Amino acid sequence: MDPVKEMNGLDNLAFEPNEQVTDQPGENVVKTHGGTCEVEEDRNKPTYCVTDVPPWYLCIFLAIQHYLTAFGGIIAIPLILAEGLCLQHDSLTQSYLINTIFFVAGLCTVLQVTFGVRLPILQGGTFALVTPAMAMLSSPEWKCPAWTQNASLVNTSSPLFIEVWQTRMTTLQGSIMVASLLQVLVGFSGLIGFLMRFIGPLTIAPTISLIGLSLYDSAGVKAGSHWGISAMTTVLIILFSQYLRHIPIPVPAYSKDKKLHTSKIFIFQIMPILLGISVSWLVCYLLTIYDVLPFDPAEYGHLARTDVKGDVVSRAPWFTLPYPGQWGMPTVSLACVFGIMAGIICSMAESVGDYYACARLSGAPPPPKHAINRGIGIEGIGCVLAGAFGTGNGTTSYSENVAALGITKVGSRTVILLSGVFMILMGMLGKIGAIFSTIPTPVIGGMFLIMFGVITAAGISNLQSTDMNSSRNIFVFGFSMFSALVIPNWIMKNPDYLVTGVTELDQVLQILLTTHMFVGGFLGFFLDNTIPGTKRERGLLAFDKVHLENSSSVLRAEDVYDLPFGITSYLSSQSWVRYIPFCPWRGQKSQYESNENDMSQGQDRERLPDNVTECAL
Repeated sequence: MDPVKEMNGLDNLAFEPNEQVTDQPGENVVKTHGGTCEVEEDRNKPTYCVTDVPPWYLCIFLAIQHYLTAFGGIIAIPLILAEGLCLQHDSLTQSYLINTIFFVAGLCTVLQVTFGVRLPILQGGTFALVTPAMAMLSSPEWKCPAWTQNASLVNTSSPLFIEVWQTRMTTLQGSIMVASLLQVLVGFSGLIGFLMRFIGPLTIAPTISLIGLSLYDSAGVKAGSHWGISAMTTVLIILFSQYLRHIPIPVPAYSKDKKLHTSKIFIFQIMPILLGISVSWLVCYLLTIYDVLPFDPAEYGHLARTDVKGDVVSRAPWFTLPYPGQWGMPTVSLACVFGIMAGIICSMAESVGDYYACARLSGAPPPPKHAINRGIGIEGIGCVLAGAFGTGNGTTSYSENVAALGITKVGSRTVILLSGVFMILMGMLGKIGAIFSTIPTPVIGGMFLIMFGVITAAGISNLQSTDMNSSRNIFVFGFSMFSALVIPNWIMKNPDYLVTGVTELDQVLQILLTTHMFVGGFLGFFLDNTIPGTKRERGLLAFDKVHLENSSSVLRAEDVYDLPFGITSYLSSQSWVRYIPFCPWRGQKSQYESNENDMSQGQDRERLPDNVTECAL
């Protein structure tokens, strides 16, 4: 380990952006004609690269930070699915779902960092599978019985109620497991590179945007249970994440050179959602104990009370161990499988972009093909595990945590590995899941307003690499988005018109055509690949340009992406390994370095005049 990094300890966090770069003794600086260039380049370098191991206390702190960063996205998924699974009045089962999804997220993170793409990238539940899952659960065949909507009629321990929700969960489980085999096949066969030639920003943008837009009803119902509390939650999250994010808070810290001192932490930037939820939760608790909120379930605002969900915390066990098949034997719905496959394709395309972004921010070279193939394949295995354990969801790379690497300047995969272990432990504490399941409904609604809005905007942001002055692109995106709102809405209001005479085909069409992201993604994919347009116009060249510009790294590809425990060394003696798309081989080393040198030389020839002018001035 670098002794400079060991000495600086907590002060190396990207809590004070200006301090991170200028206070690094012994930092190698490349001399140029102007100081601006070298300072800007030095500022973007991570304090700890992907293969570095920070001090143990720094690892623990940053692992908790990554857990808190992913907290909002992970916990939202079981809370959304609870409504479709008829569990809105069964808080104890909701707590088990929360424990399970955190446990599986931690397990998949450990697998991804150790055997997958091997970058510091955290895994968690994916909203890309929420939309097709809710489409299935809202279909006439699986719609919840009316009596499950009335809390006074629900007996959570009755065999009838247990059968109602477990039947839906096991069908969702089996469908996710079967659909996930597509991702396993695409990843480990190397087909992901072929598919990415046809999946561009005009396919990804409507698909991701419609994930957020399609959940507006769920957000509105929860926020509408008490608009005052929901608005307060929303305002607090906006205040913390946007207005106060650059304000540091002094906290006690210790390092070998400064001993006990204070260090400034951007706590509002690290956990704005958790802080917003906690403050609103506290306000709801105070309004409950002073009986400001109505006690009668029929009155408006009753769901804002913190005692609505009863004694779920006292009933939950201290320790629980999620296991495959805990809700029963999984079954398969062919219609649901096709719907979830659409979400998985979207998730794969997004993950490939996350890999390149993560490599850039962690000081690693761009991932070679075998690492990308392995990463997608491991994500597929993670989705199979998520289905088997019964999360009702899959797994994907978390873009929020990739962005956190740029904030902290700590790109060590040891930190993410520890964060995965931390999530596994949190998933085994039954009381933790029970506490989170008691969050008042309007507080959840306020959080959903922020999260679903950000998801929608994140999808639209994919268009920045396309030429949006082009009438072609405006047509493709606009038509895809609007049709994806109209068609599912009409079919849900007129389900009897979609009758082909074949029951299985009717179910498949019902779920696919009521899944907004499938309709929008399919139309975007078809139109973008059939209407004439240049690669630059379609935004396909921008992805390659990003890879080219970020190909410089002090680390070698084999140092980062080779398999652990000497597996690569063992396999290198086998000639057949070169034909396995997800295995590194020594011949690939020289080929990769040669391609990288060619790209670097081409980049220098292309950009030399601009660089000389910029630095000389």
